[in-house]
Amino acid sequence: MADIMMYNVIILGFAFMFVFTAFQTTSGIEETVIESVQHDSSNSTRQEFEGSGYYSLAIIYGVFAFSNWLAPSVVSLIGPRATMFISGAVYTGFIAIFLSLKIWSLYMMSVFLGIAAALIWTAQGNFLTINSTSETMGRNSGIFWAMLQCSLLFGNIFIYFEIGKTSATYITETTRTTIFLVLTSVSGIGVLIFLLLRKVPPRDESSIQSTEQSPDTDVRLGPVQSLVRSFQLLKMKAMLLLMVCFFYTGLELTYFSGVYGTCVGNTHLFGIKSKSYVALCGILIGCGEILGGAIFGLMGRRTNKYGRDPIVLLGFIVHIIAFYLSLVNLPSGSPISDTFNQEGYIQPNLALALVTAFLLGFGDACFNTQVYSILGYLFPNDSAPAFALFKFTQSLSAAIAFFYAKHLLLHWQLLILVVFAVLGTMSFAVVEWTASRRVREGYEKI
Repeated sequence: MADIMMYNVIILGFAFMFVFTAFQTTSGIEETVIESVQHDSSNSTRQEFEGSGYYSLAIIYGVFAFSNWLAPSVVSLIGPRATMFISGAVYTGFIAIFLSLKIWSLYMMSVFLGIAAALIWTAQGNFLTINSTSETMGRNSGIFWAMLQCSLLFGNIFIYFEIGKTSATYITETTRTTIFLVLTSVSGIGVLIFLLLRKVPPRDESSIQSTEQSPDTDVRLGPVQSLVRSFQLLKMKAMLLLMVCFFYTGLELTYFSGVYGTCVGNTHLFGIKSKSYVALCGILIGCGEILGGAIFGLMGRRTNKYGRDPIVLLGFIVHIIAFYLSLVNLPSGSPISDTFNQEGYIQPNLALALVTAFLLGFGDACFNTQVYSILGYLFPNDSAPAFALFKFTQSLSAAIAFFYAKHLLLHWQLLILVVFAVLGTMSFAVVEWTASRRVREGYEKI
């Protein structure tokens, strides 16, 4: 049985790595691609296409936020393997629409993808738990996480070299077709890998992780009971404070996953290959995520020796530096449209832009590893409703941020990020200090 469980964890990691290599690459260049469609004089649909990559991503995260409440019942009805296969097929369909882009298909598939995102991540948590025991859960989560984060590297490496072949100031139709044929195929391979997952034989109850800490508990309860319990958690001061931090993680998710790369691609003072640098930034963000996750996630027992708040404070400092570098290095209009002769406070510097990308990924890893850690610590008996609140708040704030990203100049977006970075870090620290003090005084965790 142990061999089957490890086999399933590895196969699950490969499936997600392929699907999200395609999707995360697509989301990173989506706005850049759509701007290229609108500027490509050889494209017959140029004049009639008025879609927005920012709006598409806003729809995805908005629907994702609210679909979290329905996902458990779907997973319990058809099972995690079937859920992941069907959801993965929706991801593949979303990527495929960029081969022949239409505004109706872009926004319709964005809605479907938001639903699929909630389903695939709920099923992933359920399936990983089924294939783990209390002793192997940490190891299996680490294996899955490491394989997933590799998706930030592979797709962006391909994009960098593919776009770099041309000297055009936008992504040409031929290049777009090649890119999305490859990405659709990669996602399709990931969907087929889901078929290789095997059913786990029944186990003794003693070997199964406590149901208090398992997503299975909440899947059996259904969405209504989980929703009721989530609202009960909202009465707790600790959860209300943490939701400020959750909101910030959604804002910075929007910035590093969609806005920052678009800003770099739109800054033509970087040179004629500025569009290819979007992928290069994605690679550096992935490196930051992997390094930060390895240090503060996989080696959490050592790095959490002095508490979680110093790591969050480090993430805050790293992000503030990244925001400052963005402000001085990138034109204020770069999130919205191409900037040919505009600059920030200094002449745009590619090396500085790549350092900023790495800092964004590293800081995100600091925040997210500690959010997962503190939720598991504070709410061991209600882990699934607590994580549902986290994903709901994070996805909702990401949706809001993608909507305003199309309209606000860079300095206003950075100001919003800085304000919520301060508030989110302070709220996290208060919760951590309160929990630590109560433990020292012998009180309960909450």
